[in-house]
Amino acid sequence: MTGRAGKAGAGVLTETGGKGPAPSAPTPSGPAGGRTLTVAADGSAAHRSVQAAVDAASAGDTVLVSRGTYRETVNVPASKHGLTLKGATGNAEDVVITYDNASGTPKPGGGTYGTAGSATATFSANDITVTGVTVENTWERSAHPDVRDTQAVAVNASGDRQKYLNSRFIGHQDTVLNWAPTATGQYRQYFRHCFIAGDVDFVFGNATAVYDHVNITLRDRGAAAGGLGGYLAAPNTDAAKPYGILITDSTISSPARPGTYYLGRPWHPGASAVGQLVIRNTSLPAAVKTEGPWTDMGGFSWKSARFAEYANTGPGAGTGANRPQLAPDRAAAHTARAYLAGTDGWNPTD
Repeated sequence: MTGRAGKAGAGVLTETGGKGPAPSAPTPSGPAGGRTLTVAADGSAAHRSVQAAVDAASAGDTVLVSRGTYRETVNVPASKHGLTLKGATGNAEDVVITYDNASGTPKPGGGTYGTAGSATATFSANDITVTGVTVENTWERSAHPDVRDTQAVAVNASGDRQKYLNSRFIGHQDTVLNWAPTATGQYRQYFRHCFIAGDVDFVFGNATAVYDHVNITLRDRGAAAGGLGGYLAAPNTDAAKPYGILITDSTISSPARPGTYYLGRPWHPGASAVGQLVIRNTSLPAAVKTEGPWTDMGGFSWKSARFAEYANTGPGAGTGANRPQLAPDRAAAHTARAYLAGTDGWNPTD
């Protein structure tokens, strides 16, 4: 496996490539709705598919999804601000939205989906809440050896003041895209009590995103001990933004062999991208490369990025020259509340 050395073509992002065009910016928030639109795959509710309910919803409505597996892609456009997508049982394992497109999957009519377009669910609206659901991308590299661009997004989060609660997001490469449609714009996404699984750059993007009390699994790609199993994160935060991705008070686990995973690498698609990532107060597994959990990407040094740790624990934790740590005074500025406050004081952590 190699780093992203440059673009593989317009509209795609690969392990060796760059990213294509960004989604359009979301519209501002407006008055909340209040209806509940129900979904059941067996036809016992008003809508059989999640997308049908989203299409029928107005801003501020709730889409309530019954137990079942929904094989579809879902797109919540910018106009549906304030929407809630909610699993009816409260158990994310009961409500599964699943699909299997990759960046390099051919589209009907020509071309390929590209990274953002491969997403099982795309959430472009401000002020949305996603709770009690599983969103997965089940595309497998081994089943498609002819496809070079192997990114397969589960969730494309590209709005501001978005909350993802008590949910599961599962994939392999590029599972969760935290995206700012304008690189210097204010786009904040909050994940709490969620489960995220993947193997290559599976938390990535240029938005400000907080992962708070989440469980993260580094999937086993079969690498020998000390080999290359994968990478957790790949931020491309704009240099003008102080905050990128924060993982805090969480648990990272892995069945992979010891010393096979990097915590992150800086995706550098342009001169202004200087990835920012802090992992703090989090348990790290033996699969993490303890002597140096950060690595370069596409010729851009991780030391030029903004990577740090603070008070991590577990067999994958460590200190040293290749493991920069926040000083206590700097750690006080790297909290969920600080990352998410923005210009309007947003605080979804209460």
